[in-house]
Amino acid sequence: MSIANKQKNPPAKVEEARTDTRYKLVDRTLKRFHYQQDALIEVLHTAQEAFGFLDDDLMIYIARALKLPQSWVYGVATFYHFFSLEPQGEHTCVVCMGTACYVKRAAEIIATVQDEFGIAPGQTTADGKLSLATARCLGSCGLAPVMVIDNQVLGKETPDTAMSRLREVVAAPAATATASVSSATIEPQEGPTP
Repeated sequence: MSIANKQKNPPAKVEEARTDTRYKLVDRTLKRFHYQQDALIEVLHTAQEAFGFLDDDLMIYIARALKLPQSWVYGVATFYHFFSLEPQGEHTCVVCMGTACYVKRAAEIIATVQDEFGIAPGQTTADGKLSLATARCLGSCGLAPVMVIDNQVLGKETPDTAMSRLREVVAAPAATATASVSSATIEPQEGPTP
């Protein structure tokens, strides 16, 4: 059911909104900004951090709290690349496709990830372990090509080093996966230049 169809009916999760602590985080942000409509992006950020993605019921909840049209909230959520309307994987991989990264084989990294995990940018593996995304520019051109695994920036990647890191992260339990990526960011890999 689309958000347009839900406009006439209240969200099915009204009772959940009263007891779910994640909604309480959203409420706290709403209160901090005095329910001002121009706080929409901040509220959406909080909601995504709490829930992992923005589903229709959550966007309706926010629209009602800020007294905004639901179409406005949906429009903002779909306009900005940061927001996701689908559940994300346990691990995320973002590959920069800016000019410097693209010239230094970022497209090959994406193709290798697609072949290995069977997902395209914007998709999540069937087991929910990995989500793949691209970004127009991550602002680390001196480290090109750059990718971000679970919020850790990794520079001078090659298709081989990228796959090695992703296999390690996806195979490891959640607590150790973050630690192994963190230690890998101390020294960026020196990859061959084209």
